[in-house]
Amino acid sequence: MEGIGRGGRGAKLLEALRAQQRRPGSEEPEGSQQSTEVKSGFSRGRGVLFAEQHAAPSQEFTEAPSRDAPPVSGGRGHKLMALMAQQKSQTATPGPSLTAAGPAATGPSAAVAAAAAPPTPAVRPVGRGRAALYEALRSMPGTSRGIPSPASAPTPAPTPKVSQTAVPVESLTRKMEQVEIERKPPVVFMGEQGERIPATANYVRLAVQPDKGVFEYEVRFTPTLDSKIIRSKILNSHSEHIGRCKTRCKTFDGVTLYLPMKLPEEVTTLTATLTSNHPVDNSPVTTKIIFKRKKNLHECVHLYNVLFKRIMGILELARIGRDTFDPHAARVIPQHKLEVWPGYVTAVDEYEGGIQLCCDTSHRVLRTQTVLDVIAEISSRNPAAFKDHIMKTVIGASVLTRYNNKIYRVDDIAWDRSPNDSFDTTSGDTITYCYYYKKQYGLEIKDLRQPLLISKVKKKLQNQEKIEQLICLVPELCFMTGLTDEMRSDFKVMKDIATYTRVTPNQRQGSLKTFIERVMSNDRAKSLLEDWGLKLEPSTVELTATVELTARVVKNEDIIFGGNRKVPGSQQAEWSGALSRNLVISAIDLMSWVLLRTARDLRYGNDFIDTMQKVGPQMGIQIAQPSVVELRDDRTESYVRALRESIRPNVQIVVIICPTARDDRYSAIKRICCSEMPVASQVINSRTLSKREKLRNIVQKIALQINCKLGGTLWAVQVPLDNLMVVGIDSYHDTLRKGSSVAAIVSSLNKSVTRWYSQVSIQGPGQEWVDSLRACFISSLKKYHEVNHKFPDKIIVYRDGIGDGQLAVCRDYEVPQFINCFPNINPSYSPKLTFIVCQKRINTRIFAQKNGSLDNPPPGTVMDNTITRRDWVDFFLVSQNVRQGTVSPTHYVVIHDTSSMQADHIQRMTYKMCHLYYNWPGTVRVPAPCQYAHKLAHLIGQNVRKEHSDKLSDRLFFL
Repeated sequence: MEGIGRGGRGAKLLEALRAQQRRPGSEEPEGSQQSTEVKSGFSRGRGVLFAEQHAAPSQEFTEAPSRDAPPVSGGRGHKLMALMAQQKSQTATPGPSLTAAGPAATGPSAAVAAAAAPPTPAVRPVGRGRAALYEALRSMPGTSRGIPSPASAPTPAPTPKVSQTAVPVESLTRKMEQVEIERKPPVVFMGEQGERIPATANYVRLAVQPDKGVFEYEVRFTPTLDSKIIRSKILNSHSEHIGRCKTRCKTFDGVTLYLPMKLPEEVTTLTATLTSNHPVDNSPVTTKIIFKRKKNLHECVHLYNVLFKRIMGILELARIGRDTFDPHAARVIPQHKLEVWPGYVTAVDEYEGGIQLCCDTSHRVLRTQTVLDVIAEISSRNPAAFKDHIMKTVIGASVLTRYNNKIYRVDDIAWDRSPNDSFDTTSGDTITYCYYYKKQYGLEIKDLRQPLLISKVKKKLQNQEKIEQLICLVPELCFMTGLTDEMRSDFKVMKDIATYTRVTPNQRQGSLKTFIERVMSNDRAKSLLEDWGLKLEPSTVELTATVELTARVVKNEDIIFGGNRKVPGSQQAEWSGALSRNLVISAIDLMSWVLLRTARDLRYGNDFIDTMQKVGPQMGIQIAQPSVVELRDDRTESYVRALRESIRPNVQIVVIICPTARDDRYSAIKRICCSEMPVASQVINSRTLSKREKLRNIVQKIALQINCKLGGTLWAVQVPLDNLMVVGIDSYHDTLRKGSSVAAIVSSLNKSVTRWYSQVSIQGPGQEWVDSLRACFISSLKKYHEVNHKFPDKIIVYRDGIGDGQLAVCRDYEVPQFINCFPNINPSYSPKLTFIVCQKRINTRIFAQKNGSLDNPPPGTVMDNTITRRDWVDFFLVSQNVRQGTVSPTHYVVIHDTSSMQADHIQRMTYKMCHLYYNWPGTVRVPAPCQYAHKLAHLIGQNVRKEHSDKLSDRLFFL
């Protein structure tokens, strides 16, 4: 029984059946070894119960099947029904045994058994799960328990006689109901190194009353009803039987009913029926409510999230997208025609510390301008070509309709339509848009000549099929959302917005407590939670006598510069000052380079050259005089022509100074330099060089970037692992143009993890999974061997861009691509592989407790208990320092590990990798290879749109 010791109820019932079937001194039947091979194709749980009886030539149970084999199809009751039919035929007269209506086991033994055994009829399962068993038992003529053998079935081949005892059906079903499902204990992945600090997080424990829970019922209607709405109406008509309180807080999806309390047995027995009339044709409809089971706490996570969505509606919060906001607490910024809506993001899940609610504050920046205001403003500025300008501004933008608080994406503008036009309603009437909005929302449309906006919306039908619908919107009623590029580049606008959106840890914690008080003080919301037996803790989770919530701060990393000079790590985790006083590790002298500029940027170009030649030698970089190419104008064609004429085999880098920022010009430059005529390139906006007081610092950063693009190394940290390769993976999706997705893979080439090899894979639109991982990874391994003359012994992969729902798919789809590469290198090559998923878009916030107040935890803070996932190896890491607002940790999930690295080693190594991003003299939020992969994927997907040249793959040309 070791193989199924942790199985489901069927595994435990199997143990009971074995004990009753075997007598002292009974011998193992012949062919038991063969039956074991046959059974290896079945899963654990109650499937084992049927599988072993079905597959074994003898009717004796043997050892448990393999847990890695595919499961048997059909309901659980269906399997148990077939098993009891076999037992009945054995204890009575010899007869055929029932088989499952599903795929047979595979393998040589299965083939032999299938050839020897005669054909047997298939049993059609009735309903789902145990309903198959109950329905079959109830329908037997002359008896309520027992399943007769088919009379027409052929006689099976004789089997060895084994002493068996029939097990009553009542005993089987009673055991099935009483045995509870065993679960694996929570995964514990805790480190010990570092200084422990008191901390808390934005998680609130959900207490569940012991006498309440979630009870699952199956609802059947006779005759069958297709409409979910009609089903709900008929079920609500029986409120006197299921209780009005239960009706009000029930959850019903058309088939499955969830209630907070158990219904009386006289309502849920198989013989009990409830009769009512059809709300449309008044025909009689019979309803059966069949009790299935009381759900375990961990199975109710989805239901609890639905409850909190209802609570948000009770609190009169507007739902926009996945978040909820409070329009009554909007903060208006009139000088910029903006307003900020505060709100909350909630999610209930099961964590290492139990069922908890993660709640975080959120903000939505809305513009007080309508689309009609934007159209009027553009038309007044440019009356000649206003339509083209409007199309570029509006199409692709997201708009908010405040009458229903929904977000729509504008896909087109119907210039030939107006609010006076008519449309057909679902009831078949024809009304105008003006009349519709006045009747439905009480809105009076003032401008009757404005065009209409077209939005494509996907609608799901009752058969789960998705269709695309075109919705017409009135510009006067649609408000622009988000910020324009002009607003984002305006320092004053962003500063005023940050006043409301950058929330300190104390303010964030205060908002969370206000939310809890708001829920518990609202009678309807509190009653809804109490009906389901739930209660929110009054404060967030923290270190108590029963909860172990502590954070650890790992040791600061020393930064290594040229000449093997070490600078001790600071608590702020930044070294910009030390960078200006020390030499870089590997300097590439700039001896042959080209500078392109226009005539009006003459002063900026000269200032740049002079400053470069001053700051370069201080970092160990010798810089010669460049070849200057002056352009007559700033047209894209002029830059393209000059690049084609200037790029020669001996040119190390091309520096281009542009008077303005234009995406089309930047894309044209990068397309030539990255793909057509591969050479390192640096594009500078002349506005960046206009501030003389900051010119030295700016040029120093540009010089460091240029050194990296030529293959140089700036700084390093101590990496204790030998023969190690670190890989970063990220994807870019072109959501605006619906273009191809780009996956970027960046891998290290040396022991200090400072040299990188980059590759890209262009895939279909919106595709996240990397199909060409195998080919890219093999190229990375060969490049590593070319540099080091050996293959890596340890490989750590950091994968960005994977959500919680995609973890299992990533483990089953992408990880095997890496593993399958090793035999291609050498049949005996088997390095240690650790695959870690990085998640940045999370709502978790960690706060350090200091003197009764809350503050941001210092860089290097690790949280690996209580709020971590129950069934995954994971931890949170705060790797960067912030001066305003609340720091956001990064969530790391180890989905595959054959290196047996300890928690301290993985956490410390991850923090080290956050020090090696050369675009910033400090730690970043994700490991450097992930950030490099993000930059590369964005450059290729946004600008180049085709694969870069292999000549640039061993340099950081994309910085």
